[in-house]
Amino acid sequence: MVSLDALSQTGEVRNYVGGNWTAVESDDGQAVINPATGDELAYVPFTGTDQLDEAIATGQEAFETWRNTPVVERIQPLFRLKALLDEHQEELAEILVQEHGKTFDEAMGELRRGIENVEVSCGIPSMMQAGFLENAAPGIDEAAVRQPLGVFTAITPFNFPGMIPLWFLPYAVATGNSFILKPSEQDPLVAQRIFELIDEAGFPDGVVQLVNGGKDTVNALIQHEGIAGVSFVGSTPVARHVYKESAATGKRVQAQGGAKNHIIVAESADLRHAAEQTVSSACACAGERCLANDVVLVHESVYDEFADLVVELADQQVVGYGLDEDTDIGAMISAPHAERVRGHIQSGVDEGATLLRDGRDVEVEGYDGEFIGPTIFGDVTPDMTIAREEIFGPVFGLVRVSDMTEAIDTLNQSEFGNAASLFTREGADARRFRNEAQAGNLGVNVGTSAPMAFFHFGGRKASAFGDLHAQGEDMIQFYTDKTIFIERWPDA
Repeated sequence: MVSLDALSQTGEVRNYVGGNWTAVESDDGQAVINPATGDELAYVPFTGTDQLDEAIATGQEAFETWRNTPVVERIQPLFRLKALLDEHQEELAEILVQEHGKTFDEAMGELRRGIENVEVSCGIPSMMQAGFLENAAPGIDEAAVRQPLGVFTAITPFNFPGMIPLWFLPYAVATGNSFILKPSEQDPLVAQRIFELIDEAGFPDGVVQLVNGGKDTVNALIQHEGIAGVSFVGSTPVARHVYKESAATGKRVQAQGGAKNHIIVAESADLRHAAEQTVSSACACAGERCLANDVVLVHESVYDEFADLVVELADQQVVGYGLDEDTDIGAMISAPHAERVRGHIQSGVDEGATLLRDGRDVEVEGYDGEFIGPTIFGDVTPDMTIAREEIFGPVFGLVRVSDMTEAIDTLNQSEFGNAASLFTREGADARRFRNEAQAGNLGVNVGTSAPMAFFHFGGRKASAFGDLHAQGEDMIQFYTDKTIFIERWPDA
């Protein structure tokens, strides 16, 4: 069991409502399992509608005061939170590894990206400015004023339980809203510890709250009339549902869904660099991330050499427990998810792809958890299931292409539009890629196109619902509305 003050004496996850840790009154819930060892770390009871109503009402009451708190005062707890997260980053990473399965270095990197969003949100006094024009018309001055809207919620996924809540939380409260987080029920413990630090940072009671739950809790949140807006990250079917249900009740909503990302390896590419970045992109975090590039479109003239390189590099990856120093790939989040990934691998075999490296039978001495090693397919065609559907495991496939036109056309045929990368030495290829590739996060000679916190996280087609994304300038627009203020003083 992970030791956290926020847990009850019996190891149950609790809610954080109105500045206090409160027990969840429910007969429904599930255990939090260390996926590498199978040990039970805690238990998550699911929040029902009565306690949810209480949290939302508390958030609304806090909002009435918080919205009129000077912006320079609103960011002071965020400065303190940033310092606390820095101080406790290694501790948070250890918790994250135990409940999720990723490696310690991956957990540290994830948390660093989250902390960067807290840092960026401290610049809200400049970012919220909306414009003023003197003499917009004869004797009339006109201004746009950004104003907060109420209680917002974020429903976040299992794969980045430390980072993704921080895509939303700091911007929501810095702009003057109150905020309720509903973390994944599969790994809620790092959120519990972050909220212990939030409590220490000194936010007013009710401004930042945490509720735990499953599907029914999510549906109650997105349908509740007291919620002004919803942020979601998860699979495309659930993102589509959240978008539809939230919008139907007049809420603002941003719902980021799944992905099927592509790498293009041009004839001119530095093949070893491209191979290193490909294996890293597809296999880091055990492939459980929406930026994993798992379809590799390789120019036919370099296909065989590139295939040999990625197999060589994949053979060097160490699968193991995330807290062991030499581990490159940690455990899968759960047995059902690991079985789903194995099913995708079998579909690749059944549909005629060449299995260049099979990671299904990997064993980690001393651990009984769910592990899958790097798995590589050759001779993949765009119509195969493994080339069309998100796998969310350390699996990727190689597709032969004759030129850039075929590569970009293949990429653009995907229903998803989250990310893509190009490896080339030709500037003309890079310019064409930027202009024609239909994905929201593009990288050239970069394996994983992860934007910094001061840029928004892109996404198109079935990878994102709504026109505003996480991080950066999009957050200011999402969490505020602009009032146009027109004034004339006839005697002036």
